[in-house]
Amino acid sequence: MKMGNTADRKMTIVVFSGELDRALAAFNIATTAASMGTEVTMFFTFWGLNIVKKERGKVGEGNWMKRMLNIINRGGARRLKLSKMNMAGAGTAMMKYLMGKHRMPSLQEMLILAEEMGVKMIACTTTMALMGLSEKDFIPAVKEFAGAATYVGNALESQVNLFI
Repeated sequence: MKMGNTADRKMTIVVFSGELDRALAAFNIATTAASMGTEVTMFFTFWGLNIVKKERGKVGEGNWMKRMLNIINRGGARRLKLSKMNMAGAGTAMMKYLMGKHRMPSLQEMLILAEEMGVKMIACTTTMALMGLSEKDFIPAVKEFAGAATYVGNALESQVNLFI
């Protein structure tokens, strides 16, 4: 398989889901691609913002609907649940236990690894506005805040575009 010059390889990942298994898949793909010399940009929007929100973030600004969204979606990588077979948290606990047993990195470790590998993490400003969030509500790994036009610009230059 011809890969081309590593300096030319780019990948974008829209992270729409805030569920643990999907977040793990997104970060597994992102860090693998980065380890192969690919420039990776992850664009977090809607429920995907929960992955990169600070764990003890505020409830939100604005009207009661924005505050309610943030009460329900408190954020933080540790709080994510499985998309299927969560079983009131038992499924998530089992998955985390099995990951540890097999020496797989946790989502929190994958976030650190991705940042160290130069994966660019962007939070969607449109969704932030809907949910009453500001830049200070996110972990330090998120260094850029932009809208869909930025994602589309990155995607047009990428060889791989994923939506998770």
